[in-house]
Amino acid sequence: MTLPQPRPGVMDIPIYEGGKSRIAGVSRVIKLSSNEAALGPSPKAVAAYAERSGKLHRYPAGDSGDLLAAIAEVEKIDPRQIICGQGSDEILCFLCRAFAGPGDEVIHTAHAFAIYRIYALSVGATPVEVPERDITTDVDAILKAVTAKTKIVFLANPNNPTGTYVSWREVERLRAGLRADILLVLDAAYAEFMDAADYESGMRAAASADNIFVTRTFSKIYGLASLRIGWGYGHRGIIDTLERIRAPFNVSDPAQAAAVAAIRDREHLAKAKAHNTKWRDVMVQRVRGLGLELGPASANFLLPKFDGKHGRTADAADAFLQSNGIIARRVDGYGLPNHLRITIGADDENEAVLNALAEFMEAHRG
Repeated sequence: MTLPQPRPGVMDIPIYEGGKSRIAGVSRVIKLSSNEAALGPSPKAVAAYAERSGKLHRYPAGDSGDLLAAIAEVEKIDPRQIICGQGSDEILCFLCRAFAGPGDEVIHTAHAFAIYRIYALSVGATPVEVPERDITTDVDAILKAVTAKTKIVFLANPNNPTGTYVSWREVERLRAGLRADILLVLDAAYAEFMDAADYESGMRAAASADNIFVTRTFSKIYGLASLRIGWGYGHRGIIDTLERIRAPFNVSDPAQAAAVAAIRDREHLAKAKAHNTKWRDVMVQRVRGLGLELGPASANFLLPKFDGKHGRTADAADAFLQSNGIIARRVDGYGLPNHLRITIGADDENEAVLNALAEFMEAHRG
């Protein structure tokens, strides 16, 4: 029997794999594989979501109007320059669909979020991977990779899964070196966790620039990952373009209500950030104290490197953690086979993973 055949290139697109969430035979799993919010969502967001449960037969507001207004109010930006989607992932997909296609090139860095490559391939464009320097974005390498075919440059800042970032001065240098017809997309999914004085998410520049676009999410610090809701910000001309390919009613009503409550609950946001900052400092110190190589950590996760000596491999460490009911994230698919990405979790979860790593390193001493 002859089956319908996909268009050329579709079967070359890799399937995205999320963080593992189950361990066979283990009832209580400590999931530290998906960079989810340690404290969960705002109680006000949970209440807002529950309140909408009696209206599931109604279509949501197609323009996410209340959410646009809430984002604009909190961020002090023009609501006409915002678009909402099913996570920031959908916004990234819109951008590829609108601005790239067959014969075009889309640039991303070597250890960047896998979805950039996937979405570029999905529209028939060619993804161009550029090397990083010390697992950090190399602006010069990006500029060197630009050709007449380049249409989009994706820059995750801070980056997942490396946790590294580049200063705003470097971002400005990158933008200055790009042609005006190349769209620079700044993926700022982890911006709320940042403390560095030289960091900016790009929001100020995107307010007036016509070739900078910023994506944000409610999946990380706001703790609404299961609701799949994110947003993008940029020139009204870009928003108008994206709105033409956005599916009607793409964000559910309960998700919109929860996100409105979440972004307005600044007390919960501050508590979540304080928790992350405190534990990030503690975990960095203790992980390095175990003798593990660990670069800068700027978001809500760590990326320790295992040297492979005396059985100290990422594979062995991952197996040991899982034997203790702890799931970290393997990042082999990101070109980092010697690393594990570990989300900063709740107090007891952080202590559990630190104790397990200490036990593993002790068992594999030279």
